[in-house]
Amino acid sequence: MGDSDDKAADLLQGTLDLLILKALTQGEMHGYEIAEWIHATSNEALSVEEGALYPALHRLELRGLLASSWDVSANNRRAKYYKLTASGRKRLKESAESWRRTSTAINRILEAT
Repeated sequence: MGDSDDKAADLLQGTLDLLILKALTQGEMHGYEIAEWIHATSNEALSVEEGALYPALHRLELRGLLASSWDVSANNRRAKYYKLTASGRKRLKESAESWRRTSTAINRILEAT
């Protein structure tokens, strides 16, 4: 990701966890699939770098928000698959509500004349 307008937007601090949790509502995925889901679902506006994604997955797993298991991916490579836990679903709901409140407030400010 670069600084130019034609590159994918950098993720705001604190939103990556929310996006990962949301991605995993689609079902169990490995890291690359999560990054691709975020990229595709955002109409290619957001990109998640490996250097941010895998530490976030590890952090979420340590916090009990994700569970993981090793399996073989579609291209016959060993991959760690992640899924939401009950705590992860609860955190997603709380974080999504907080994000909606914050983004609404920011939009009000940006639209002020």
